[in-house]
Amino acid sequence: MTDAFKQQIQAEARQAVEELLEQAKLKKGGVFVVGCSSSEIVGGHIGKDSSLDAAQAVYAGIAPVLAQRGIWLAAQCCEHLNRAIIMEREAAEQYGWEEVCVVPRPHAGGSWATTCWKQCKDPIAVEEIRAHAGIDIGGTLIGMHLRRVAVPVRLSLSRIGEANILCARTRPKLIGGERAKYTEED
Repeated sequence: MTDAFKQQIQAEARQAVEELLEQAKLKKGGVFVVGCSSSEIVGGHIGKDSSLDAAQAVYAGIAPVLAQRGIWLAAQCCEHLNRAIIMEREAAEQYGWEEVCVVPRPHAGGSWATTCWKQCKDPIAVEEIRAHAGIDIGGTLIGMHLRRVAVPVRLSLSRIGEANILCARTRPKLIGGERAKYTEED
């Protein structure tokens, strides 16, 4: 992978997360889930062409933006680890999410989860979470880790590298029917 392609991936990842955060309005302490197929980013097929370089470029684009805003990064593993989540122990404890015992590797968990594990101060794996927003890079299916109700978010870009991206934010359920008020201003 060329340095220019790594820089492109990093810049696209940063742009995507900044745009999504602008629309999602996450608060400090919120959780942002990222599913990432490094294989798809480099033009391969999901689960077949894992690339630590691509995963590291995505991390370099996303992690500083989230850290600056005090938002927790949750990294989804690949299907070989049942899409477990890698995150900081402090975040999991804050939300009461139960630890499971596994350490990701590029071909069992994926290059993305492996990169995040190595970058965390005190990494743990958890089986499931309910994130406030997230980005799916390359068809990794993050929906199982989002809070209800997920709302699709369109960005100005549709790819990171060669991988399609889908983004979502969440909102509370609207209940009560036509007489209900959903904000204080109503």
